[in-house]
Amino acid sequence: MEVPDATADGRAAGAAAGPLAGVRVIELGGIGPGPFAGMLLADLGAEVVRVDRPGRVDEPDAGGPADVLNRGKRSVVLDLKDPAATAALLQLVERADVLTEGFRPGVTERLGIGPHDCLARNPRLVYGRMTGWGQDGPLAAAAGHDITYIALTGALGAIGDPDGPPRIPLNLVGDFGGGGCYLVIGVLAALHAAARTGRGQVVDAAIVDGTAHLLASTFAKLARDEWTDERGVNRFDGGWPFYAVYETKDGRHVAVGALERKFYRSLVRLLGLDVDPDRQHDRSTWPELRRSLAKRFAERTRDEWAALFEGTDACVAPVLTLTEAAAHPHLAARGSLFTRDGVVQPAAAPRFSATPSSPGRTAPAVGADTRAVFHDWGVPLPD
Repeated sequence: MEVPDATADGRAAGAAAGPLAGVRVIELGGIGPGPFAGMLLADLGAEVVRVDRPGRVDEPDAGGPADVLNRGKRSVVLDLKDPAATAALLQLVERADVLTEGFRPGVTERLGIGPHDCLARNPRLVYGRMTGWGQDGPLAAAAGHDITYIALTGALGAIGDPDGPPRIPLNLVGDFGGGGCYLVIGVLAALHAAARTGRGQVVDAAIVDGTAHLLASTFAKLARDEWTDERGVNRFDGGWPFYAVYETKDGRHVAVGALERKFYRSLVRLLGLDVDPDRQHDRSTWPELRRSLAKRFAERTRDEWAALFEGTDACVAPVLTLTEAAAHPHLAARGSLFTRDGVVQPAAAPRFSATPSSPGRTAPAVGADTRAVFHDWGVPLPD
């Protein structure tokens, strides 16, 4: 599905403004979870102004159709080492509802734009801080990336085959799940509190905190002896034969998630397996069951199995590539992914009945909106 570019106000042509219409967000330029959070806020209708350093103007991947994480935003360039630029940013802060930053602890304080400085100028401001380790603790000042953050929480160690190393789950669990999404949750909660109390606050969004929070159900199962501290042997990590991935005749794969008994019965029936469905949870049968499932799935191609299981309650789905996912009929019908200027990207999520959200315009060139933003916000351009 091809989607038109946005209009001059930053929203997609013909789209509603979204539930965050009227909310002004300043995003201090960074990478990964911070820009993702800004994209999500922009998708929801907020006016997001990204502030970048001058050197980013020449970066080849900055702006344009493929810069998906910066869609829907306006771009301003300020040299925050220059006192005049810092003073101008603080004037923008006076007119903002939210500021987000992803620097190491103490950096914005040294620049004169830390929480104390900003909240003194705008007591209602929500100041969102996105880091890996958090604002305090023994590792707060250390470098890190998604893989190191999820390693420390136990999430990485729980993912993978029992006889192999941990498997890296892209950077979905840490950067975007435990990081960017939790920053947005914190910002929205703090905005709600500010609307009630008239007081802003600092949101300390650490990837280690968010990732640990995502593990709530796993820790609960561990406490109830429903989970072992080993990978590849548990309910949701491939350890159960009816919740696992199997290779097909063409070297591709299908995902099986027949946990409930009625779904397992459907799986066994459609596969024509000679097994007793009432012994689903008899672990003594699992080694042979896994062999039988592997042998049966190897008899047909992935797409042949997909056609057989389509619309059934057996909970079987083809494992698609990113390119294939964009063309799947269900995702296409919902518009979960769309193409703009040749770039496949996710649509805005979640969905709203009264204030529909929409992905904003293609990411502008770095600094393209500097003059317009300062004019619109009623702030003089710094010298």
